[in-house]
Amino acid sequence: MAEIGIGIVGGGYMGKAHAVAFGAVAAVFDTALRPRLEMVCATSEASAEKYRATYGFARATSDWRALVNDPKVEAIVIASPQDTHRDIAFVAFAAGKPVLCEKPLAETPDHAREMVAAAKAAGVANMVGFNYAKTPATQYARKLVAEGRIGQVTSFRGEMTEDFFADPNDPGTWRAQGDANGCMGDLAPHPINCAQALMGPIEALFARVETVHPMRGGVEVTNDDQAYLTLRFASGINGSLFISRVATGRKMGYAYDIYGTGGAIRFDGEDQNALWLYTAEGPEAERGFRKILTGPEHPDYLPFCQGPGHGTGYQDQIIIEAKDFLTAIHTGEPVWPTFEEGLRVNQVVAAALASSRAETWVNVADF
Repeated sequence: MAEIGIGIVGGGYMGKAHAVAFGAVAAVFDTALRPRLEMVCATSEASAEKYRATYGFARATSDWRALVNDPKVEAIVIASPQDTHRDIAFVAFAAGKPVLCEKPLAETPDHAREMVAAAKAAGVANMVGFNYAKTPATQYARKLVAEGRIGQVTSFRGEMTEDFFADPNDPGTWRAQGDANGCMGDLAPHPINCAQALMGPIEALFARVETVHPMRGGVEVTNDDQAYLTLRFASGINGSLFISRVATGRKMGYAYDIYGTGGAIRFDGEDQNALWLYTAEGPEAERGFRKILTGPEHPDYLPFCQGPGHGTGYQDQIIIEAKDFLTAIHTGEPVWPTFEEGLRVNQVVAAALASSRAETWVNVADF
C-alpha cells in the first residue's frame, strides 16, 4: 500500500471534515493509496498548531505556500475562503500536485476557467467538494434517471433551504456581507450541482434574487437571502430551483422532485437515507410512492455498514469524497465532479445574478 501525504489549507469547519475523512477513508474503503495527514495550514501559527494537535497532522504552518510546496505534501485539499482558491490551486498545479477544492470553485467564471485550464495543463487529479451529491440515495437516483427507470423525464424541481439566518434580529455578522457569503455564493452551488448531476447542463434561466432582511442589528446587509430560478436544461426539459437561508423550520433542505412519463423520484436531505420512488405499474388502486431505505445494494453504502436502513451521515459524504479523490489520483482517470463541473456551477450562479438584475432570461454559455 502506497502512502500519500495530505495537506489541508484551512482548519475550520470544512478543514476538520476533510481531516477526519482522510484519517478514516483507508479503513472504510480499503483504498490503494493510504493518506497520511502531513500538514495543515491556518491563518496564524497558534491556530494551525491547535488544528495539528487536534486532527493528528504531523506539522502545521500559517503559510499556505509552504504547505503546497513541501515535498512531503503530495495532494492538496483547499478548504479556505473562495477568494483564495485560485492562487492556491495555481501553485499546487505548477508543482504537479492533485487538488480537491471546496465549493464554489472560484469567485467568478473567469477565475474558474483559469483553474480548469491549469488543471488540464498539469494533468493531475482535480475535484470539487459537492459532498451532498455523494449520498448513496442521490447516487442511486442518478442511476435510476440514467437508466430510464421513471421513463422520459418531464420536469425537475429542486431546493436548498435552511433557516440559520431566518431571524431578522440576528446580528449583522460576516454572513451578511459580500456576495461570497450570500445565499447565491454559499448555498446555491450545491443545488445547482445537484440539478445538473441529475438532469444534465442548465442551458438558460430566469432568476429572482432578493435580500429579505436589508438590515441586521443596525448593519446594512450587502448580500442576498434567497433566490428563485426557472431553468431550461440543454435536453429541453424545464425545471426550477428555490434557494434560501431564511426558510423558517428548514435545516437541511437539499431536496428534489423528478417527474417522468413512467414514474417519479423524491428526496429530502433531512432524511438522507431514504429515497421515494413511484412507478406507473400495476393496478391504479395499488400505486403510490414507496420509501426505499438505503443499504448495501446502494452506491458507497456497504463499506460503512452491512445493515440496510442503518444509514450514513454528513461526515460519511466527505469520506466518500476522499475515496473518490484518492481513486482519481491512483488511476489517473477523472472522477466526478471535476473542476469542469465547478466551472459550470460558477457560470449558473453568475447567470442567475445577471438575470435578476436585468429581469430577463439569460443563456448560461454567455457567462
